[in-house]
Formats: sequence, structure tokens, C-alpha cells
Amino acid sequence: MDFIAPFDASQTKNAWITIGSFDGVHLGHQSLIKGLVERAHTEEASALVITFWPHPATFFKRAPLAWALTSPEERRELICTLGVKDVLTLNFSQALANLTALDFMQGLKARLNLRGLMVGPNFALGKGREGSIAKLTEIAAQLDFRLEIAQPLSNAEGMVSSSQVRTDLLENRVRPAAQKLGRLYKLSGQVVHGEHRGTGLGVPTANLSHQPERLVPGNGVYVTRALVNGKRYASVTNIGVRPTFDNPLPVPRIEPHILDIDEQLYGKELSLEFIDYLRPEIKFESSKELVAQIQKDIQKTRDLFNADAFNTTIH
Repeated sequence: MDFIAPFDASQTKNAWITIGSFDGVHLGHQSLIKGLVERAHTEEASALVITFWPHPATFFKRAPLAWALTSPEERRELICTLGVKDVLTLNFSQALANLTALDFMQGLKARLNLRGLMVGPNFALGKGREGSIAKLTEIAAQLDFRLEIAQPLSNAEGMVSSSQVRTDLLENRVRPAAQKLGRLYKLSGQVVHGEHRGTGLGVPTANLSHQPERLVPGNGVYVTRALVNGKRYASVTNIGVRPTFDNPLPVPRIEPHILDIDEQLYGKELSLEFIDYLRPEIKFESSKELVAQIQKDIQKTRDLFNADAFNTTIH
């Protein structure tokens, strides 16, 4: 097995593990992982999470490249805050995809002195997903580890899932997405040069370069919070192709206008947290009309950030 980051298996004894993509580390994932940690601690064992990169759906081209809700680093950080000993990320390859469930679990048993596996009721692994719960029950008896099925977390839409979060984000529903994630959705990257159209209009924007694997919310204008140089700023972010101007962009860009900041941002790392959706991206008859609408967007953003009830929910 090809782990992306090396780990010292000698430091891991009698491990309880869970396996999955855990993309987004949403509330359903968090519930399962907290149960894993509780079980491991009860038995004085290590709690480990086994995950994959790239996302299997992307690898098999069942999903577009821009699919991931978290980078491997962000996912690991989020999972580790839940109390696990470590997150072991496997390089998802054709060789890994070809392993049977038994071969895969034998490899983990040998490396981790596996004591138990905790998964959800719809979990399956191995080539062709042949490692169903029934099959894993047989493998657990054969390899002498325990299999425990965690109950999924549900909401009005059914079982909380990464697919729900992706749909919310692509359809501009960033508040419902945040409720499922248990936090605001975040994109991070470096500020790069664009055409400086915003500067010419008196509303300069930061052109955010991001990992191509990361899912970008649907086109539109959002209330966001920018994190740069350890400070937080209210911001208005446009995602889209700028249809008001001639020669619209071939692909959408992420362009936040950061309020009350007076410094050069090019080349710096910036994170954006998506708080609320303001409006769709619109083609205006003139740049004057566009600027007038942007000023309204800025005022709505200021009003939201100044609301006491809002501040208590996002900090």
C-alpha cells in the first residue's frame, strides 16, 4: 500500500480504524469518527482514520476534477481535532483499486495490528465494491478483528452526505452547506494578478488561485470572510465570468473585494469562508450600473457583519 505520507507503524498498537474518503468531514463523518475515538479509548487502543487521495470518484472519472470539499491537509487537520491518533492517506491508484477486500484488510492487519473496524451501514471496499458488510463480517472473523457498524446521522434530506454538501454549494446554498459541515465552507489559495478591472472601477478585487481539485460554489455573488496575514475581514466575492465586459472569461474566477484593507495582497495566501449568497451574476448595461450594484452588495455585507446575531453564529 502506497501511503502519501510515511508513518511509523511501530507507534501504533491494537488500532481501531475507520476507512473512507471523508471528504468535507461533515457532521455525519464527525459522528462516526467520534464514536471510533470513544471505542478505541475504552479499549486503550489507537484510533486511526484511513483515507484516500485523489477521490476515487475523480480517479474513475465518475466526477469532475473540481470535486473535493477539502484538501488532504485540511481534511487531516479537521479529523485530528476529533481526537484520532493519525490520518493515513493512501494514494488511490489502479493497483489499489484492484485489491480485493481481503487483500486490503490483510495489509492493514499486518501493518497496524488491527483490533477493530468501524464503518457505516452502506460501506463497501475492494475491487468492484465486493467488500460489503456481509463480506467484511466474514473477513473480520477470518483475520480476528471486530467489525462495528455505526449509525448514520440523518437530516430532513436523509443521511448527511458529501453529495448533499456539493449540491448545496453548486446551487448557491452556502448556509445549508455550512449547517451540514458544522462550519463555513472554505477555499484557500494564493492571490494572483488578473486584468485589474476591479481596480479601474474603484472596487479592487483579489484574484484567488486555488487547487484545481477543489469544488467551487456556483456562480454568483457571496458574503464571505477573508483570512489573510492572521486577520479576518468582511468581503464580497464574485464567482463567475464577468458577463458585463466584452470577452467574458472562459472559466469562472473567484474574486473577493475585501473591505477595509489597505495593503498589497499579490503573492500572499488567502482563505475565503462562504457565509451567505447575495445574488446571481448579472450582465449589466454599463460599468456604472455594475459599480452601483456592487456598492449595494458591499452595504448588505456590512450590515450582515454588524448584526450581533450574525456575529454569535460565525465566530
